[in-house]
Amino acid sequence: MKPLNAVLALQFWTCLLLMVISPGEALCQQGTEPAPNTLSLQEKKEGWKLLFDGTTMKGWRGAYSDSLPAKGWWVKDGLLVVRASGGAEAAYGGDIVTADEYSSFEMVVDFKLTEGANSGIKYFVIEQQPKSPGSAIGLEYQLLDDTRHPDAKLGINGNRTLASLYDLIPATNKTVYPIGQWNHARIVVRGKHVEHWLNGTKVLEYERGGKEFLAHKAASKFKDREGFGEAPQGHILLQDHGDQVFFRNIKIRTL
Repeated sequence: MKPLNAVLALQFWTCLLLMVISPGEALCQQGTEPAPNTLSLQEKKEGWKLLFDGTTMKGWRGAYSDSLPAKGWWVKDGLLVVRASGGAEAAYGGDIVTADEYSSFEMVVDFKLTEGANSGIKYFVIEQQPKSPGSAIGLEYQLLDDTRHPDAKLGINGNRTLASLYDLIPATNKTVYPIGQWNHARIVVRGKHVEHWLNGTKVLEYERGGKEFLAHKAASKFKDREGFGEAPQGHILLQDHGDQVFFRNIKIRTL
């Protein structure tokens, strides 16, 4: 049997070689976990693609814009970061959206909040005109420091807390890692059926346009928006709500 140090050294140099030959397929963590912002061979076979390559914002643009925001977002050390700018909604750099639109899909992303932070992952964003004040409209997987941000106590039955369908359906049975640690979000859409997952646990599910969805909508801030959340396809959005939030491992596949 080889000494442990020799085994680790062999793994390190093998990983380094793979990164040089094919960086998108390097497995640099224990087991088969891919390095941050890369795809494993299995993920590629399953149809996953990266929405963030760890070095650029290729594939994104500003909401209601043909280009990226001139300020407010940056890429550093393999992380996509929205800067702190006072907590206002889409008032500094503004939201960013994917260049492509999606209908049935599975998306995953690691996110790390700072104290008191508010942000969100929106989907089925269609950039309705005229442009509404604040953030672009869409179904939102809420990102929030539930302990410190006042929005957690607003809404109905916790429907503005972390991983909830913002202002409509509260997330339940959550396992939340502390501020400053990475949490893992997953959104699954199959036609009208939608699921929110947090750290490996399904925390809510609903049918877009279904009876329960419409009942929640009628009691929400979106009650007067005809067809809210029912577009056949739309963009994915990362929200600038004026608080610093970190993202990595943003991946998507069509279903």
